[in-house]
Amino acid sequence: MKSGTPPPLRSTRLLDQLRERIRYRHLSLSTERSYAYRVRSFVRFHGLRHPRELGGVDVEAFLSHLANKQAASASTHKQALAALLFLYRYVIGVDLPWMKDIGRPQTPVRVPVVLSRQEVARLLAAMKGVESLIAQLLYGTGMRKMECLQLRVKDLDFDRGLIIVREGKGKKDRITMLPVALAPSLREQLAYARALWGADRAAGRPGIELPGALARKYPRAGESWGWFWVFPSDHEAADPRSGVRRRHHLYEDVLPRAIKRAAAIAGIFKPLGAHTLRHSFATHLLERGQDIRTIQELLGHSHVDTTMIYTHVLNRGASGVASPLDSLHCSEPPATYALSQISNAAMNTPTIVNAIASFTAVATSSPNHVAAPTLPARNISLWAMNSPTAAPTSGMNRSPHRPVNTPASVPMAAPMMPSLLAPARFADSAAAT
Repeated sequence: MKSGTPPPLRSTRLLDQLRERIRYRHLSLSTERSYAYRVRSFVRFHGLRHPRELGGVDVEAFLSHLANKQAASASTHKQALAALLFLYRYVIGVDLPWMKDIGRPQTPVRVPVVLSRQEVARLLAAMKGVESLIAQLLYGTGMRKMECLQLRVKDLDFDRGLIIVREGKGKKDRITMLPVALAPSLREQLAYARALWGADRAAGRPGIELPGALARKYPRAGESWGWFWVFPSDHEAADPRSGVRRRHHLYEDVLPRAIKRAAAIAGIFKPLGAHTLRHSFATHLLERGQDIRTIQELLGHSHVDTTMIYTHVLNRGASGVASPLDSLHCSEPPATYALSQISNAAMNTPTIVNAIASFTAVATSSPNHVAAPTLPARNISLWAMNSPTAAPTSGMNRSPHRPVNTPASVPMAAPMMPSLLAPARFADSAAAT
């Protein structure tokens, strides 16, 4: 066998051959399940025909069915394409030119959902039990959900305040902080886990799952306390690959369900998930002024461009840019808008001026009145020049748009009653009179 050439397949069924190749390349269990599901769907779509009999046109027809009939997202489209390319290249052993010509959809760039500090506090306060501790760890360390659930006892270093994340995304190890506030709760969780570990040893149950071939190299390592789960399940289950019944870590769907229940209790209606706490961790560190490179290492990103996405969800942008609206010292409140609309109605000059003066006196005498800039009178009476009741103007110091006996300016007042925000009917009725 040449170097780089995979060994011959031992399985005879197509999906078993697919799983064999996936495990040979050390891909994750979630990837194995996703690829098997997509290949099964592909075979059923073409009437149970073997993929050897199909080609690029058939692959594109299946992908078109996903995109047009099932309205699949771009990520689902790309996952199905990756599964089929893996099937043809590594299982069937076909690497034809049409495989490179198949179009790949462009994944939209979306801004991650981030909670404010107040929302995080309300969410964590609404959670209880071990789910609360896991959620606090996700927010306090930036770990992914499975990285946290797969923690071993030996990965916690209380003396140095560190957590070692083993085989994270991309099979990479990294180090993150161990929040001081969670140290007592983690010690209590370890005491609970040790009780389960002791019960398993007393009952003679098999040790927990070990990565790679460590179970053959160290046969008793799976039964040792250091390799035991920090968050073990309360019951046994069959290993999805070996079939051995042993104790696994906490089921991965437990946390998302607890987060959704807590979000409803806390009154948070954003689309939340376990990964939202990781997004919030990175964003809040940036808001505190932490440098982007340190955050990149804590999150385990290979490229800083991936970490830069969190700069788009800061309160004032990546460069601290504020909206120009916030810098205006003179903005027009609803009361000013209402006054200017009322003044455009074709009404008698003394009547409207007296009404505005009365409104201003009442508003400025209110204890809730906020001082505001003044509004020039010409904005109040643009109609005066054409009004049949307006007195003729004379003199250089009098504006041709200013009615007689109207002050040079009228102070604006806020707030305004909602009924004054709809002057159209009032103006129409006045024009009719």
